[in-house]
Amino acid sequence: MEIPSKYDASKVEQKWYDYWMKHKYFRSTPDERTPYTIVIPPPNVTGVLHMGHMLNNTIQDVLIRRARLQGKNACWVPGTDHASIATEAKVVAKLKAAGIEKSAITRSEFLEHAWDWTREYGGVILEQLKKLGCSCDWERTKFTMDDDMSQSVIKVFIDLYKKGLIYRGYRMVNWDPEAKTTLSDEEVVYEERQGLLYYLAYQIEGSNEKITIATTRPETILGDTAICIHPDDERYTHLKGKNAIVPLCNRVIPIIEDSYVDLEFGTGCLKVTPAHDENDKMLGDKHGLEVIDIFNEDATLNSYGLHYEGQDRFVVRKAISEELKEKGYLVKTEPHLNKVGTSERTKAVIEPRLSDQWFLKMEELAKPALKAVLEEKSIKLFPQKFENTYRHWMENIRDWNISRQLWWGQQIPAYYFSDDKNDVVVAASKEEALIEAKKVLALSDVKKAENLQLSDLRQDEDVFDTWFSSWLWPMSVFNGILDPENEEINYYYPTNDLVTGPDILFFWVARMIMAGYEIKGEKPFENVYLTGLVRDKQRRKMSKSLGNSPDALKLIDDYGADGVRVGLLLSSAAGNDLMFDEALCAQGKSFANKIWNAFRLIKGWDIDQAIAQPDTSKTAIAWYEAKFQSALAEIEDHFSKYRLSDALMTCYKLVWEDFCSWFLEMIKPAYGAPIDKTTYLAAIDLLEKNLKILHPFMPFLTEEIWQHICERSPEQALMIATWPENKPGSTSLINEFEIAKEVISSVRNLRKDKQISFKDSLMMSVINQDHIAPTFDGLIEKLCNIKEITYVESAVEGAMSFRVKANEYFIPLKGAVNIEAEIEKIKEELSYTEGFLKSVQKKLSNERFVSNAPDNVVASEKKKESDALAKIETLKASLASLR
Repeated sequence: MEIPSKYDASKVEQKWYDYWMKHKYFRSTPDERTPYTIVIPPPNVTGVLHMGHMLNNTIQDVLIRRARLQGKNACWVPGTDHASIATEAKVVAKLKAAGIEKSAITRSEFLEHAWDWTREYGGVILEQLKKLGCSCDWERTKFTMDDDMSQSVIKVFIDLYKKGLIYRGYRMVNWDPEAKTTLSDEEVVYEERQGLLYYLAYQIEGSNEKITIATTRPETILGDTAICIHPDDERYTHLKGKNAIVPLCNRVIPIIEDSYVDLEFGTGCLKVTPAHDENDKMLGDKHGLEVIDIFNEDATLNSYGLHYEGQDRFVVRKAISEELKEKGYLVKTEPHLNKVGTSERTKAVIEPRLSDQWFLKMEELAKPALKAVLEEKSIKLFPQKFENTYRHWMENIRDWNISRQLWWGQQIPAYYFSDDKNDVVVAASKEEALIEAKKVLALSDVKKAENLQLSDLRQDEDVFDTWFSSWLWPMSVFNGILDPENEEINYYYPTNDLVTGPDILFFWVARMIMAGYEIKGEKPFENVYLTGLVRDKQRRKMSKSLGNSPDALKLIDDYGADGVRVGLLLSSAAGNDLMFDEALCAQGKSFANKIWNAFRLIKGWDIDQAIAQPDTSKTAIAWYEAKFQSALAEIEDHFSKYRLSDALMTCYKLVWEDFCSWFLEMIKPAYGAPIDKTTYLAAIDLLEKNLKILHPFMPFLTEEIWQHICERSPEQALMIATWPENKPGSTSLINEFEIAKEVISSVRNLRKDKQISFKDSLMMSVINQDHIAPTFDGLIEKLCNIKEITYVESAVEGAMSFRVKANEYFIPLKGAVNIEAEIEKIKEELSYTEGFLKSVQKKLSNERFVSNAPDNVVASEKKKESDALAKIETLKASLASLR
């Protein structure tokens, strides 16, 4: 094949992705190999690729491709999440745009619209992941609303219900008035917002006295059913047993006592609104208070809101404070910083609301999950610092509200057989529910049980929280719930690595661990790699509103998928977050071009089989083999600690600096001359090793070069090749060349400084104080155009000198440079250095400075002194040799 002069990602990437797909390299089925399994964190079915997805899935693909090269049976399961709240909101908006209200159609009609929406827009993100190079087993693609996935959810609910772990309770819940559904505590995000503290006067019944109460929510006074004072508060002792009158609605309410009241907050009196505050509800239950709910499900006021009925709560807050002021009830207002709960999904302010919901008991489920992570360490979190977050959540766990007031999702399999909400059975189908209901009813009324019909049963309207399906993901994708002993679940489970964000450490990761131990009696995965947020270079979170989130697909178009993958992984970490800079994608693209040009250089050499291999090439090959093995050991160590950016940087330095900048220069034949076959084949072999370690990071470029090197069969494709074996390398060769590099750089700098053409060969003499082996002398001669290196006992006259370690190197300059001009230049540099030395020594002779300055500052000054002394000695020697 002809090798193009430039690497064009747009012509390469689709070609190789299609090739990989055609030959089913991503496909995995159980066999005799060791499995390596990753399940994708399922993105929202209607989502599109953003920078967080790009980072997360690049990391997963790096891990899965490396495992494949290591000979493991690599299985990466893709899929999407039905995202109840987000998807339903989009479908409702689409219907509204068409003039259709959700309330005007049936559930089944709405679900038809939801499925149409999902089929039209769903799965786009999975197609976009292919552009990034993700090597998922696409034949395994799952959707949390697939029939078998839904059946798994239903089965788990029924099993947990039968174990007594699921119950229905009338509780204060987090209500999202925009989505019109409950949320779990973990789906509520608390924000600090500036508000007001309103001081309101309540009339004491049968008296002219008033009691002042501070509240942040004046609109809720219409739901007040008591005033509470502290039993030890002497200011209000005289009010014990009396009643107060609620402003505007004139409801008479009791004044109760409870030590719950904070004597220091506000006026030390508390208005009690059991329907709209969790703590007030506990007080209400304790004191037998009436519960008055003043809100509709969309947070507008209902009939208890009097003349504010139908108005939004925030509109009412402003209006009612004005009315209270006009009527003399508002004493004053003060600025007050409030912690306000908001919906993670819709951003709406959460309303505490009393409601019948389904709950899962979590305390017992949490125990094995805590033990696995924090005691046994059978599941490891990377970075380890997240163990503290995990501990806090799990030790303070509350029962999980698993029901949602939505239509899109798995409908809860609970069936009511009378108007009494306690007359309920749980079953997989309506037919099974009828059998169960008849059994229950027969215990109290045999005739009623005999007459009970399917039409008498009413299924619960609610659906499950989306997380109640995704917490089963590592098991359900292998059908491990419905068929617990099938071949696939026994082979692939537990999975190996999970890559996800710390923001869902509890939402998803902890719950999967709990589900794994409860359902399978086994952990769901071994390692959890928690990526950070992708931020811009100003450390801001990427968002549409800031306009700082780049178009992921445009980045791929501009820099190639490999360039973007490298750019993401090279982004500098700040804490656990990544500072993304588009310039790093350009750096990734530049790296791809560098590798391509190195390949073209090698392939461009003519080969002469008759030429013997030069000793310099033998040395260069031995050195690069050692350097490669050293880098490979470093890469393996980084992978074991999930430091993927560091692993990539090791590859980057090895290939760019050691291979391209040094090794190829070492073996390059003279201009127009051929290369010997032995060296050429060794260069190809080393290039192929480089491609193997680069492949997980840059799959398209590496496959393109691999296939250009020689004709390959499908069984010889790079992505199913063998990861290089880590063997002991020669550290002495590596260390010796580090010294040789300094020598080469010094000679090149001298040529540049003295304007000596590279065509002019030089002589070099060495005082070998360090007893360095002459292993690289031939390469120094080749790379510096040194005619001969000789070893001497004393300084060479009429020569420039430089030091590397304790060795001194001399380059005779007679005939190469203007000696008189060189002497003047050295004198000038010597004078400057001596002046610098004096200033440093003056500082060090100051006892006050040495006594008071930090140790590191004093050490730095002493280092400057020793460096200056060494430089002066060298300059004087150079001067002496030129005179």
